[in-house]
Amino acid sequence: MNSYKSFMEHGGDIYTEGKFKEISLLDFSSNINFLGIPESFIKNMNKAIESITYYPDLKYRKSKLQIAEYLKQGIKAENIILGNGAAEIINLAVRALKKPCIVVPSFSEYESTAKTYCEEVIFSYLNEEFDYDYEDIFEKLKECDGLVIANPNNPNGGIINKKSFQRILDYCEEHKKKIIVDEAFVEFVNIENQSFVDLSMKYKCLFIIRAFTKFFAMPGIRLGYGISSDREFLEKLIKLQIPWNINCFAEAAAESVLKDEEYISVSKKMHENEREYFVKRLKEFSFIDRIYESHSNFVLIKLKNIYGEVFYDYCISKHILIRRCSNFRGLDDSFIRLAVKNRIDNNKLLEIFGQAEKEISI
Repeated sequence: MNSYKSFMEHGGDIYTEGKFKEISLLDFSSNINFLGIPESFIKNMNKAIESITYYPDLKYRKSKLQIAEYLKQGIKAENIILGNGAAEIINLAVRALKKPCIVVPSFSEYESTAKTYCEEVIFSYLNEEFDYDYEDIFEKLKECDGLVIANPNNPNGGIINKKSFQRILDYCEEHKKKIIVDEAFVEFVNIENQSFVDLSMKYKCLFIIRAFTKFFAMPGIRLGYGISSDREFLEKLIKLQIPWNINCFAEAAAESVLKDEEYISVSKKMHENEREYFVKRLKEFSFIDRIYESHSNFVLIKLKNIYGEVFYDYCISKHILIRRCSNFRGLDDSFIRLAVKNRIDNNKLLEIFGQAEKEISI
C-alpha cells in the first residue's frame, strides 16, 4: 500500500488520487461550505480583473474597513491584519510566542509552527468527552506566555464555553499572556454570541483569526485576517509580512461576500439541517462507535473494529475522499472526519457506507 496515498496531513487533497489520475472524487475531507462560491463574488469579479494591471493598496485600507463593518463590535480598520489565508496569520501569531500552550487535538499547523519558531511547546488535551479542560488550560498557562485554541475546534467541532473560559481570559489579560483564538469555522455556529470578537476590543490579550476559506467556500482566494485591540502586537506581525500579500481577487471577495446577507443566512440554516440529518443517519452503521457533538460543518467519528487506513482505501475505491485523523495529536487511526455536504452528496456517502458494512470484514 502506498503510504502517501493512504495518508495526507490535511484534508482537501483531490489531486493525488483524483485529478492526477483523471478520477473525480467526492471530497468529504475538506470542510468547505457546500453552497459553493457566493454569487455576489462572481458578479464582482470584473472589478478584480480591471485591477490586475495595478498594484493593490499596500495597506489594504478599503478591505480592512469592509471587514470591520462586517464584524461590527466597535472594531476599526486599524484593529485588523490581513493574511494570505488563515495559515499566514496563524504562522505570524504563533511564532510571536516563546512558550505557547496548544489545546489538542487540533489543526496541525499550530504545532508545526510552534515547533519551528518557539522555544518550547506545552499541550492541553481535550477531556474524554472531547470538551475543553479549562482547569488544565489554566494551570498550563502559568508556565506559558500564550494559548492557542480553536472555536469551534477542528477536528471535533466543539465550542468554547465562554462562562467557563472567563477565568482564563481575565488571567491572561492581567498577566499579559496572549490568547490566539482560531475562529475559521465560527460562522457555521448557530449559537448567538459564540465568537470572541465581541470581547476583542476589551481584552488586549485576545487575538482572533478568521478566514474566507471555510464559510465562504473560497480556499483558492487565500484570504485570512486577524483581529486585536493590541496595536503594538499587530504592528509587530505586520512588519514580518511581505508587501502585497493579498491579491486583487481577495480584495474583491472582501468587498462582496461580507455583505451577502442571504448567502450567510441560508448557509447557517442549511448546514445545521444537513448536519442533524447526516448524524442521525450515520448512527445507523454498526462500524461507527461514536459521533462527537459538532457545532460546525464537519463531524468527528470513532470507528469500531476497523482501521482508518482500511476504511479510507475502501472509500477511495468508491471515489469518496474522507479525512483520516491519526496525525491529530491525541487521536489514533480509529478516527475519521467527515464534512457535511448537501443532501444528494450526503446520501451518496451513506450509500457507500452501507456497502462497506456488507463488503468489508468488520
